Amino acid sequence: MRSLILDFQEMNDSQLMLVGGKGLHLGKLSKLEGIQVPEGFCITTIGYQQAIEQNETYQALLDRLTILTVEDREQIAEISSAIRQSIKEVVLPSDVVNEVARYLSLLGEEHAYAVRSSATAEDLPHASFAGQQDTYLNIIGQEAILQHISKCWASLFTDRAVIYRMQNGFDHSQVYLSVIIQKMVFPQASGILFTADPITCNRKLLSIDASYGLGEALVSGLVSADCYKVQDGQIVDKRIAVKKLAIYGRKEGGVETQQLNSEQQKAQTLTEQQILQLARIGRQIEAYFGCPQDIEWCLVDGTFYIVQSRPITTLYPIPEADDQANRVYVSVGHQQMMTDPMKPLGLSFFLLTTPAPMRKAGGRLFVDITPMLASPDSREMLVNNLGQSDPLIKDALMTILERRNFITSVPNEKTTPTAPNANNNEMAAAVFQNKFEHDSTIVSDLIKRHQTSIEELKEVIQTKSGSALFDFILEDIQQLKKFLFDPQSLGVIMTAMNASAWINENMNEWLGEKGAADTISQSVPNNITSEMGLALLDVADVIRPYRDVIDYLQHVNVDIGEEELVKIEGGQESLDAIHAYLNKYGMRCAGEIDITRTRWSEKPSTLVPMILSNIKNFEPNASKRKFEQGRVEAVNKEQELLRRLKQLPHGEQKAEETKQMIDLVRNFIGYREYPKYSMVNRYFVYKQALLKEADRLVKAGIIVEKEDIYELTFEELHEVVRTHQLDYQIISKRKDEYKVYEKLTPPRVITSDGEIIAGKYKRENLPAEAIIGLAVSSGVIEGRARVILHMEDAALEEGDILVTAFTDPSWTPLFVSIKGLVTEVGGLMTHGAVIAREYGLPAVVGVEHATKLIKDGQQIRVHGTEGYIEIL
Repeated sequence: MRSLILDFQEMNDSQLMLVGGKGLHLGKLSKLEGIQVPEGFCITTIGYQQAIEQNETYQALLDRLTILTVEDREQIAEISSAIRQSIKEVVLPSDVVNEVARYLSLLGEEHAYAVRSSATAEDLPHASFAGQQDTYLNIIGQEAILQHISKCWASLFTDRAVIYRMQNGFDHSQVYLSVIIQKMVFPQASGILFTADPITCNRKLLSIDASYGLGEALVSGLVSADCYKVQDGQIVDKRIAVKKLAIYGRKEGGVETQQLNSEQQKAQTLTEQQILQLARIGRQIEAYFGCPQDIEWCLVDGTFYIVQSRPITTLYPIPEADDQANRVYVSVGHQQMMTDPMKPLGLSFFLLTTPAPMRKAGGRLFVDITPMLASPDSREMLVNNLGQSDPLIKDALMTILERRNFITSVPNEKTTPTAPNANNNEMAAAVFQNKFEHDSTIVSDLIKRHQTSIEELKEVIQTKSGSALFDFILEDIQQLKKFLFDPQSLGVIMTAMNASAWINENMNEWLGEKGAADTISQSVPNNITSEMGLALLDVADVIRPYRDVIDYLQHVNVDIGEEELVKIEGGQESLDAIHAYLNKYGMRCAGEIDITRTRWSEKPSTLVPMILSNIKNFEPNASKRKFEQGRVEAVNKEQELLRRLKQLPHGEQKAEETKQMIDLVRNFIGYREYPKYSMVNRYFVYKQALLKEADRLVKAGIIVEKEDIYELTFEELHEVVRTHQLDYQIISKRKDEYKVYEKLTPPRVITSDGEIIAGKYKRENLPAEAIIGLAVSSGVIEGRARVILHMEDAALEEGDILVTAFTDPSWTPLFVSIKGLVTEVGGLMTHGAVIAREYGLPAVVGVEHATKLIKDGQQIRVHGTEGYIEIL
């Protein structure tokens, strides 16, 4: 019977599946020198399994629950309630009753006890499950304790616990419950201690919540708590709350809520000495468990008791560093319009293409900008350039710089400024001040060089396999980097950006007109991404006459069955149009900077909803009409500006300068999208070659499926191909890690303390309810908001306003259907902004929490010129 019940002192790391996360942590804490934990024991999960294994009603109900999804709330509530009732009605196994009686006699049957739930899927590093199961306090007498054991078991099926397991991918039948029986302590005060600040995630800032009586009042939200902040052994902040109520234990058992007297309501719960003592205990527990902790504590007659400690699972990981110096990291994803996590192969490929000092955290990349911030000269350039890309990043960096003591300034000659994201053209090209005269051949020559190089790559890579393939890819990546950081290429982009900024600044100053360059940028030549959106309209034109093809596409679930489609009238013509589109654009997809993402060529059905939407919403030849409409608007705006300028003092000179800048924008701004297209093109060629190697590994039994190679870095995959050896547990571990990373929200700026610095927009004279962002494409538009998180879920009507987290080039085909854009991430020259301007769509980007603040279907007004949204 030893494994049926375990004393705290008997527990060890191997017993998680017996005592659950909470039980195991209490067992480990009870052995920690200097830490007081009330005595107790655990009825292990064996008792729970004995109770349910013969319960046929429970098994039948569980089978019904297993087939439900999170959306089936009513059925979940009904079945969960029935499961709880069936567990409560179970007669406790006799050996459980006998063992509980024996342990209570050892600890003292006359004492009051807390009866706590401890699930096996609880207090884990990646999912806390905090508060999902029930706790009962001040339970007196063996009979009452036995009743509450059944109640704890039943609480494994509260609605919130069931839904949480569904959301986190846990199988209900594989999660078990142990029950902790622990001596009650009756505290004067209690609360929660976070060893990392839960708001800013700063690992050095410890946060304590404290109130009078039992902690249930605080946890249940019944009272406000005092909040104390401690850093480096000093109290750095205190907020004393008005605490009107407290929960205390009753002599006869159970708890009651009491009103506090007026003096106690406003008093500080803990003394300064107690705050610092508790902070030291917190740091000791954190060091013991090796990660930041969420700790429940009680103060009894001057002694602190710890009644629970769990990992804080909501903190964003700190980018790895080689030393303990203060560092500042900027998110790559916020500049690349892809804040989702990347698979290891994707991360390693991106790292191979950039010379910037990159660091990994949470499946994302961050740039260590500390050296540039340390130098006064490079600091100014860095902050201004990042401000253009994303004003919220600039504001966050200004917050750090204002502290003065976080980053130590060094003389300029001691630093070598490194672009914070050399793959981001506007950052890498900041040093180029090339001025190009009107020369239409520059861009076409650059594009031709890219195309020739890609064709050569496709031909040569066919001859490579094994280790030779990896060596060849490494060599070719050097060619890719030459294209990405080619001075002439970057000079073209910077010239266009500078000319665009010049037009906006001077037209505002001279004519009082904001965002003039936005209209000038419409329907420019050589924009590979905007052409891609229009080209899908042409595909729709080919398919539109064939009703049977349309009907077939409306019922495509997984992928287009080509053999089936060609048998339908118009099927061959439709396939030819789709294949022609994929030949030019099929290497694109959502999150395309991650080489492991599924490309359109690999899953053409991704395009079907957009093709059908184009057929429904547009007349034939819409692509030509849209492009011509934008071009005419740009020409008319140019003529209008020049006419008005000539009427000003020195008007002829101003008009001449403006005409030169307009020509630069028209000739060069379209090329802004090409280097990334070229990079993604090369990525797809590499990927196809690597998947051939993956096929060989599957046939050799080294991996289970081709996609397993995505869980390895480029170097690790090379070694597996070379040696034909792999510990497959690495693949499983990485897949589990990726699931954790998916739930994290990456910060724009994070420090080596783990502190997330959130920037703010500073605006005046806006409506009180305005949702503020960055103005990137001028105009004002009203319409229905369509909140879409995944491109393949888009069901747009013409005239909708797209509201999403971020867009990359793969979203462009949707832009032909919308009349406005709102994104959570983005800057002046990021994808959504560039294409919105070219299509003439008012757009506001960098809107924090836009997809939560704006509800799908709401009528909204987008102020693309001023940079805010109103909900109508």
